[in-house]
Amino acid sequence: MKREAKRRSFEKGYYKNHPCNETFTCKVCGWPVSPAGAGSSHRNHCPNCLSSLHLDDEPGDRAADCGGIMDPVAVWVRKDGEWAIIHRCRRCGALSSNRVAADDSPVKLLSIAMRPIAAPPFPMEHIREVTALLGQQDG
Repeated sequence: MKREAKRRSFEKGYYKNHPCNETFTCKVCGWPVSPAGAGSSHRNHCPNCLSSLHLDDEPGDRAADCGGIMDPVAVWVRKDGEWAIIHRCRRCGALSSNRVAADDSPVKLLSIAMRPIAAPPFPMEHIREVTALLGQQDG
């Protein structure tokens, strides 16, 4: 069913309170994705590459007209200790947060989490200067 037809066939917020039991093929890596194994009834991203589609303005509303690919750009830890993925839309730049699913690739999650360490926002040759400045602030 096409996205527009699906949006018309369900009332606003339908997927917020109802499970999404549909399988889909990831538009980025081609992985066949099913809701089984997610640990949730709301599968919204590929467990292999962690990419998603920009379908919602609010979780479950399927109201976004964009339909762009949502790239995983960061991870964060919620106050209850649960990890979540930050996605950014390639088409419109919108950001969203999605819970990590039980079957998400741990290697991909860790590679996203390690990006700031692997590619810091400053030249590594200046690390001594930065460290010295931080040390001076403490004492």
